[in-house]
Amino acid sequence: MITAGVDVGSLSTNVVIWGEEGMIATHTIRTGFDSSETSWRVMAETLEMAKGNLKLQDIDCIVATGYGRFVVPFSHYIVNELSCHLRGNSWFFPEVHTVLDMGGQDCKVIRCDARGNMVMFALNDKCAAGTGRYLERTSRTLGVTLEEFGPLSLQRVNGAATISNVCAVFAQQDITRLIQQGVHRNDILAGACEAIVKRIYPLFQQVGGIEEAFVISGGVAKNIGVVKSLENRFGIKAHIAPDPQIVGALGAAILAREKKIQKEESNA
Repeated sequence: MITAGVDVGSLSTNVVIWGEEGMIATHTIRTGFDSSETSWRVMAETLEMAKGNLKLQDIDCIVATGYGRFVVPFSHYIVNELSCHLRGNSWFFPEVHTVLDMGGQDCKVIRCDARGNMVMFALNDKCAAGTGRYLERTSRTLGVTLEEFGPLSLQRVNGAATISNVCAVFAQQDITRLIQQGVHRNDILAGACEAIVKRIYPLFQQVGGIEEAFVISGGVAKNIGVVKSLENRFGIKAHIAPDPQIVGALGAAILAREKKIQKEESNA
């Protein structure tokens, strides 16, 4: 049986094709203006990457998730991203109890029990502060790439600068002011990382705190500066999948397999 998960996020769209022995192929592209067209393109490219000349009709079941899950025209099922991220993270880390998913548009904290069942969750508001879009805007303003952002933020000169964690607009104003004052770029980057952590801290309070094992997924998990700031804040080591950006699509692919099996059993 071959299944697939399509995670259409606000910044990136991810696909995982899943087979009997695990992941067959994974792929990530930038989400374009037309999320439906983006889902077609990323699926076509992922099929080309898979061994065995796979075609769309070879996929037995497809689950769509994420921000644009309702516009994936070839999906068989739609599942919310909370369930998909929890299932994907549980596959990498079966012992997980707390999940922080940091995406391009929002952040989510999920608490689960010993069986991996979700018991509570919290979402941030729609402000861009604390998300991938905030990191992108900051990196452009300071003239660094997203790949450079995290490592440079750890090379502090005079300590992390103070940046607003209330609003992305206020944060941008703070960054502009700090640049004009001659504050070192690395210190501004460090301040931006710490502002994200302060922004999402209340989410953990809403779910009763943080409990090991603690897992971070989503594109922001690739920023080592944010990860280290989180670990320092909570005094806990974070678990991160080899590619945290595809975890939602992986969870969707696993759930697609389960739904296909359930359907076959019900029809037997």
